[in-house]
Amino acid sequence: MKKSSILVTALGVALLPAAAEAYVGPGLGAGAIAAVIGVLGSIFLALFAVIYYPVKRMIKKRKKAAGQPAADAGVTAEE
Repeated sequence: MKKSSILVTALGVALLPAAAEAYVGPGLGAGAIAAVIGVLGSIFLALFAVIYYPVKRMIKKRKKAAGQPAADAGVTAEE
């Protein structure tokens, strides 16, 4: 046999799934679910913050501009 065919055969046997005799208890399962929810939640919050704060600033500027009717809004008649 050639070396390459032996290597391919050995690699194929090594990569075949074997029976896994493992038990995932409720603690590990709940921890894995909590970790996935935490990662997804942090990604969602990061995207929300990136979108929310510029929109909030824009709304604040519009409200401020609507509250000042004239360009000389700070000047009173007494001055």
